[in-house]
Amino acid sequence: MPGELNVVTGAFGYTGKYITRHLLARGKDVLTLTGRPGKPNPFGQRVTAVPYKFDRPGELAKSMQGATTLFNTYWVRFPYAQTNYDQAVKNTLALIRAAEEAGLQRIVHISIANASPASPLPYFKGKGLLEEAIARSSLSYAILRPTVIFGPEDILINNIAWLLRRFPLFAVPGKGDYRLQPVFVEDMADLAVRTAGEAENIAIDAVGPEVFTFNELVRLIREVVRSRAGIVHLNPDLALYMSSLVGLLVNDVVLTRDEVEGLMANLLVSGAEPTGQTRLSSWLKSNKDSLGATYASELSRHYR
Repeated sequence: MPGELNVVTGAFGYTGKYITRHLLARGKDVLTLTGRPGKPNPFGQRVTAVPYKFDRPGELAKSMQGATTLFNTYWVRFPYAQTNYDQAVKNTLALIRAAEEAGLQRIVHISIANASPASPLPYFKGKGLLEEAIARSSLSYAILRPTVIFGPEDILINNIAWLLRRFPLFAVPGKGDYRLQPVFVEDMADLAVRTAGEAENIAIDAVGPEVFTFNELVRLIREVVRSRAGIVHLNPDLALYMSSLVGLLVNDVVLTRDEVEGLMANLLVSGAEPTGQTRLSSWLKSNKDSLGATYASELSRHYR
């Protein structure tokens, strides 16, 4: 119903911002839960911001009263400061319980492709544990499992381009024959809003129409930004060490072991039918001038 209240976690971030735009375009009211309530609000008075308050579940539930749907994008890309994967799981469980207490009807949860509670990788394991918790909750649900989400503010694709523009060599962990199936952030947001309006419980992969090996992806980006950088294949441990040196230069975490191992295990590709229609190859060409023009910092986006 137009005007109904929806709760979006992280509406000032990346995926949450696009979900919020789609909701507002459909005449919905939006409240965002955020870890940085003092951050500039790009939506002005159209979106109300309140802090998460994971440690005060009663207040967290009260802040969501009157809403019908929770769009949950909350997670951590890597452990930092006081937050690790275990804490992120604990926080999300508190969020789910608060949504139940507040009387919400449905949750649209952004997970990850190939999430599993049995995964040896903490990132994928945590996401799998949360999928199980949502399925046990009293909320109806849509669990969306993206691979790599690309768009104007994405980090992985942009920073590959940034590195290719500025360094003479680009290091690929291992053989580079592992695959990715990127999905466009607008397609992702549209899917989230559409599945919010459905009644049944669903869990689907959110993927685009193209599949690349990592080698193919790097070469495509190199061609689009007209880079002359050479591509070298390194032992994954050495590639991680090299990325840590770049991290010191930009004061950020460029790459994590979970990300490398997840990539090399082909966890960022799906056998399901594409849910998005936007082709990364076309989008790259349309955005070739801005792609990689500046470095996208994870730490600046979420912690500073």
